Amino acid sequence: MIAPTIAAASPVDSRAADHRAWRPATRLAFRLTFVYFGLYVLTTQMLGAFNVVPFWLHPQPLEQLPPMRNVVTWTAQHVFHVTRPIVVAASGSGDRTFNWVAAFCLFVIALLAAVAWTLVDRRRAEYRSLNKWFRVFVRFALATTMLSYGMQKALPLQMPYPPLQRLVEPFGNFSPMGVLWYSIGASPGYERFAGLMEVAAAVLLFAPATTTLGAAVAFADTVQVLMLNLTYDVPVKLFAFHLLLLSIVLLAPDIPRLLNVFVFDRATVPSTQPPLATGRGARRLIAAAQIVLGIYYVGLHYTGASRAWARSGSAAPRPSLYGVWDVERMWVDGVERAPLVTDYDRWRRVIVSTASGMTFQRMDESFVAYSARYDEKARAIALSKPADRTWKASLTYAQPRPGVLTVDGGIDGHAVRMELQLFDTNRFLLVSRGFSWVQEFPFNR
Repeated sequence: MIAPTIAAASPVDSRAADHRAWRPATRLAFRLTFVYFGLYVLTTQMLGAFNVVPFWLHPQPLEQLPPMRNVVTWTAQHVFHVTRPIVVAASGSGDRTFNWVAAFCLFVIALLAAVAWTLVDRRRAEYRSLNKWFRVFVRFALATTMLSYGMQKALPLQMPYPPLQRLVEPFGNFSPMGVLWYSIGASPGYERFAGLMEVAAAVLLFAPATTTLGAAVAFADTVQVLMLNLTYDVPVKLFAFHLLLLSIVLLAPDIPRLLNVFVFDRATVPSTQPPLATGRGARRLIAAAQIVLGIYYVGLHYTGASRAWARSGSAAPRPSLYGVWDVERMWVDGVERAPLVTDYDRWRRVIVSTASGMTFQRMDESFVAYSARYDEKARAIALSKPADRTWKASLTYAQPRPGVLTVDGGIDGHAVRMELQLFDTNRFLLVSRGFSWVQEFPFNR
């Protein structure tokens, strides 16, 4: 009896296929991809993730600097007929009109360059040598970006735990993005998991041997991020879409092999991607250099995130007056103000969550925030408004007993006195509920 065998191409056959000419469509697609994503990485925030240009030489993405800025603003005004002011500087949003028009301009430039490249270089049969180095560039661009976002979640910084003001604010006041941000922030365990998955994608992408697996993990990560951005109106949709495309660019050569394994249940062959060097020693040296560089980036981003965690994250020291303080009684110019929802000048709560700010909640549940400087020795508080440098207010406080606070001072030309009671935030289910392995009934409130 002859044992059944599975016919499969040998590694020799696989390498021989590398010498075949690319189809015209493949060559055009490579030229377009090479120019577009090369420009996208070099002109957007992705270049900053490389940390190869000092901040003082490269304070902002190149798309915001001449001549790219001029091209984008001209296109917005004359092609898309945008009449409103165009926000060029970073605003926290990646979906500004400027970003969308910049992507359009890069695509047009890439398309024209690909056509010109095709006309000039008609005889070239393939670009395997250029492609293998382009893939290294894409790998590190995607990996460093995933790492920068992943570390900000692994040490929960990007989505912070709901601050005190959010705990007392009506849920209906939250924007869709606010709901997403603080629901993830309320579960640091999930945020760390999401961040570690992004870090895992980066680590796998740094090593040449695990590029396909790293690209697959990055694909899964960016699909989730893009869907959350789309469904919760987070203004990073365009950027997340590009990260997804970059993961697809890395996966593209292996898609037939992956389909054979996961869909068609067929035997497959080793990767046909050519090595960066021909000699075994050179290949090992280049691979080791990439891994060492990846370790450097992991350490760099971890150090930055851990410092931010200690400075402004949950590990940061809290001010001595930290908490939500209910205003039990309040006097303005010696006259006590009853706690009426119609009294706009009567405070309902005083919220201290950072060492540099103080927030007052009015009786109608609106908020007004001030910058604050606390002097614990003098028991004094200096208030100011970032938008109005001439506005100042001075308060003094005393704590006759734990959980009780009296505040005196002048605000807007009026003498103010308040008696405050510390609110126990453990009364919020979001703070006190915690996690339970065993639940006889759902606890959904």
